[in-house]
Amino acid sequence: MRILLWFRKDLRLEDNTALHEAARDAGDDIVPFYASEPSLLARDDMAAVRVRFVLDSLSELSDALRRAGSHLALDHGEAVDTVVRAARAVHADAVYWNDEYEPSLIARDAAVERALRAAGVRVKRFHDRLLVPPGAVATGAGSPFIVYTPFRAACEKLPVGSPLSTVERFAAHSLPERPLGTLERLGFVAREEHWPGGTRAAHRRLRRFVGGTGAVPGSGLALYATHRDFPAAPAISRLSADLKFGTLSPRQIVRNVRDALAADPRLAGAADKYVQELRWRDFYAHVMFHFPHCEHTSFRKRYAGLGWENDPARFDAWRSGCTGYPIVDAGMRELLHSGFMHNRLRMIVASFLTKSLIIDWRLGERHFMRHLVDGDLASNNGGWQWAASTGTDSQPYFRIFNPTLQGERFDAEGAYVRRWVPELAKVPARWIHRPWEAAPLELAAAGVTLGEHYPAPIVDHRTQRERALALFKAADRVAAP
Repeated sequence: MRILLWFRKDLRLEDNTALHEAARDAGDDIVPFYASEPSLLARDDMAAVRVRFVLDSLSELSDALRRAGSHLALDHGEAVDTVVRAARAVHADAVYWNDEYEPSLIARDAAVERALRAAGVRVKRFHDRLLVPPGAVATGAGSPFIVYTPFRAACEKLPVGSPLSTVERFAAHSLPERPLGTLERLGFVAREEHWPGGTRAAHRRLRRFVGGTGAVPGSGLALYATHRDFPAAPAISRLSADLKFGTLSPRQIVRNVRDALAADPRLAGAADKYVQELRWRDFYAHVMFHFPHCEHTSFRKRYAGLGWENDPARFDAWRSGCTGYPIVDAGMRELLHSGFMHNRLRMIVASFLTKSLIIDWRLGERHFMRHLVDGDLASNNGGWQWAASTGTDSQPYFRIFNPTLQGERFDAEGAYVRRWVPELAKVPARWIHRPWEAAPLELAAAGVTLGEHYPAPIVDHRTQRERALALFKAADRVAAP
């Protein structure tokens, strides 16, 4: 039996469900295949930093497959054409793949399956991307969960699978060994710093987080329970891009976290909290799967017609990190420079855009997707709708982040702000999150003149808070029976 293994966002040979099942069914008669898709690359929210991450990962995967006696067959075109063409060319009896859960990818996969079956090729599809796949849990009434806490409780009753063995042998085949594309040939220019893809880099990040080679004592998981919300602290995993593109599986991460806990019981709180955060990723994927309308509009339909002000100048100030609110500007500049943003900052800048600038969350969501190395439709959409109070299990609209107080709480000494807003580096900690309240002489001593070296606040938070509250209250009145 010959199987075409269609790699997608599962760019690894270890703990790969579809690949493991293919090896069990076909031995080493597995043809590895990957195709880039013009319709996906042409999306206006495609980020060059993500494309580069994929190219890194494909290069490493290709090297591993050569060592395994094969080569990665590459093609470029719509999947309904390329997958069928490849299956026919190698006389595959079946095509195996791991499922995706985004609305457009569900439709794509259904079309590919129909085309393969029409060509006489069997299809087997597997769950691999999440700890718990859509449909595996439901409320007592049999409906999808729309609140995280009971969702998590239901998921915790299910075992997390053990990582599967690495597949080490593949078939030699006649599909052409095309050269891997480059960013330039694909029409992209990456301005963000290089975030290395591939399984080797993923495992380095994992070891640094849970402990092991390359880990820094007193960082990572050891700090996670207490310091994960402090952006200057080395307490987060930075594994989100690896989860996005499957250079690590969520099962591998859970196993490593639990192994660290077994070695040090003091990590109990941190290990539990980290796995809970992985379940947020599952939760948003389930929401997108069951409620696909939320990709384009508010999950809470009463807020679909909110009268966003959408001031272009304010939006430009926000996305360039020039709002006059240091913690907001630091987060936005980190994104532009690195293709990444700490989760606490994602919440702060999203709340600021929607509640302080009264700008449609969808504009912020698209901006994030154009720059994030870990840009994932469901997670990004879920986070933005949470902050905007338009989504499932959202922050109530009357709880509006005060960016100044958020900065003082989570970056008290200003270490994060000083890194990303260097023009404020010499401002005393007392004023680092509210430089407009400092005396001109104090600012002058720090080399800062507001409006020249750093902007004054573009809005008054208190005034804008009241405007945002009025906006949501008006929507509630319209929706009231």
